[in-house]
Amino acid sequence: MTRASTFRSLRHRNTRLFLSGLAISQIGAWVQFTAVAVLLDRLTESTTAIGILTALQFGPLLVLGAWAGSISDRFDRRRIVLWTQTLLAVQAALFAIAYAAGVLGVGMIYALTLLLGVVSAIDNPARRGFLTQLVDQEEISNVLALNTATMTGSRIFGPAIAALLIGPAGAGWLFVINAVTSIAIIWSIVGVNGAEVRPAPKVTPGGRPVREAVAYIARTPQLGPVFVVFAIVSTFGFNHNVSLPRIASDLWGNETWFGWVMTATSVGSLTGSLLTAGRSRVTLRWMFGHAVLLGVSGVALAYSTSGWMGLVVAVPLGLGGAAFISAMNAWTQDTCPPAMRGRMLAFIAVAFLGSYPIGGPITGVVGDLFGLRLSLLYGAVIVLASAVWLELRVLRGSVLHDPADEPRLSV
Repeated sequence: MTRASTFRSLRHRNTRLFLSGLAISQIGAWVQFTAVAVLLDRLTESTTAIGILTALQFGPLLVLGAWAGSISDRFDRRRIVLWTQTLLAVQAALFAIAYAAGVLGVGMIYALTLLLGVVSAIDNPARRGFLTQLVDQEEISNVLALNTATMTGSRIFGPAIAALLIGPAGAGWLFVINAVTSIAIIWSIVGVNGAEVRPAPKVTPGGRPVREAVAYIARTPQLGPVFVVFAIVSTFGFNHNVSLPRIASDLWGNETWFGWVMTATSVGSLTGSLLTAGRSRVTLRWMFGHAVLLGVSGVALAYSTSGWMGLVVAVPLGLGGAAFISAMNAWTQDTCPPAMRGRMLAFIAVAFLGSYPIGGPITGVVGDLFGLRLSLLYGAVIVLASAVWLELRVLRGSVLHDPADEPRLSV
């Protein structure tokens, strides 16, 4: 039996409160992200510049992510998230002030984006780890899938709002929107009932927490190869935001198509996340199928001849990508010992978001040197090749994952 209540973890007030605040805050974050991408494209007319922007935003996670996961396993996650979300609100306010003062050039955009990246690297594993403390053990995979649904669903509204307002209102007001909506997540963290928060497993001070996590991944059957596939797909399969601003302007004739196609992608992402949340058990076969969908849709997007065609293709693209990510989160959290959940979430974040500093600039250079369509096509082909390798190396002829069969690590 693979079906269960899609929203079962929302029976907890703390979960409803936290995810509601996160949803509002993330809508504002995507408003800002879209505004920054369009503004940088106007200033540079270069996909390489947007690739650099992506590297600055996610590079800190690649460098700091594993240690951030260790911090989230050792210290109070609620307090960490409260501080990081407050700093993210300050960063949004600085964007608005710089734009109003007329000093928001390329250098300032890069500097503020780097600040965003550093804070987000610390926030990511702590925020998701704290979320697992709001539910019972059997609801962890569900709440993480709903977290992905919240993050991706917010992109339905954020880019659309940016596309509607960036012309008449200007980019400055979009930064203000992000700063204001940041209050929602801060309010939700403060409002969580601490008495109902499950205590995080105690981790013994000292030791080598990052090396322990790497060793666990390496010696657990299937986990190592799956992490390799996840890292490769993450590096090359999710760089559409690098190419789409130029594609929208040069090939589809209007820069606002970027916001609308991002919105359509998010509709698919929300669907994929909810479909994963509705499963009582997430298998590697589910992950493989949606990697294939992501790759095929990426090929179709590369050959889209209009914004309207891009809108249609973007829905399965988002569905495949979000279900692939949600499956990885759910599968690993069902497998790993409780004391290592923060580190596993951090390693997933490093593999997914931390790979952008590699894939983003490569995609930008490919777009500038070899053409915009090829900048999408090469990544989609790599995704399909990785999915085939996963099928041949891990799935074919093997017994699909049963968490009870996996080794446990004592920490």
